Amino acid sequence: KHLLSRYLCFAAGIAINSFGVAFITKSALGTSPISSLPYVLSLRFSDFSFGMTTFLFNMVLILLQFLLLRKEFPPVQCLQIAANVLFSALIDVSMGILSFLQPELLPARLICLLIGCLILAFGICVEVAPDTIVVPGEGMVRVIARVSGIRFGTVKVLFDCTLMATAGVLSFLFFGQLNGLGAGTILSALLVGRFV
Repeated sequence: KHLLSRYLCFAAGIAINSFGVAFITKSALGTSPISSLPYVLSLRFSDFSFGMTTFLFNMVLILLQFLLLRKEFPPVQCLQIAANVLFSALIDVSMGILSFLQPELLPARLICLLIGCLILAFGICVEVAPDTIVVPGEGMVRVIARVSGIRFGTVKVLFDCTLMATAGVLSFLFFGQLNGLGAGTILSALLVGRFV
């Protein structure tokens, strides 16, 4: 009876999330942990937008979920592809909308980061409330937890840390320094969960 409204709520959450990620990124202090690897790749390969690298990265996560679960992969989770298309496209739209936002002073950057974390936290609440499908990042964490038998929370922390470490290594390889990562990446990892 309420399936359509639940999926519309989920889509609204994804839209809010994309704006939150863009807002955090515009703080120039880093981006959210789940977006750190796609963001560094978008900085290195400038032909690919942030949204495009996010889409490709999430498609890899969906494929890995399928390979790990095989026949046990719930068919409804194929809708993650549609969610990925929406989220990735709206990241580029949000980055365009926020193109005017270029804070230079540290206090302004921190305020921008804080606002972005609040937006992202609200989007996550809206996204998970209807209890429909999961986004690729969370889906990957759930699958790893299921296959390994390790608690979801532990896997989530390890997964985020692995993404940030990989992004950091690639950043040094590509640019010889941290680029696209920073204190904001760690702060967003600490703050968003608390705000949720």
